[in-house]
Amino acid sequence: GCDASIIIASTPSNRAEKDNPDNLSLAGDGFDTVMKAKAAVDADPKCRNMVSCADILALATRDAIAL
Repeated sequence: GCDASIIIASTPSNRAEKDNPDNLSLAGDGFDTVMKAKAAVDADPKCRNMVSCADILALATRDAIAL
């Protein structure tokens, strides 16, 4: 999860980290929030593909700790 791999979706041939039984208790709202933030950044043509989901998780963690 440190590299944001926790938000990768499973495929028919590969079960993703977030679908591991140890991670099934994680709230889906958190995944949705990260994806919405990524979509908002990518909506600006100047910023498209400049910020990764890992970047968003790092900033969210920083802000949560500061609270």
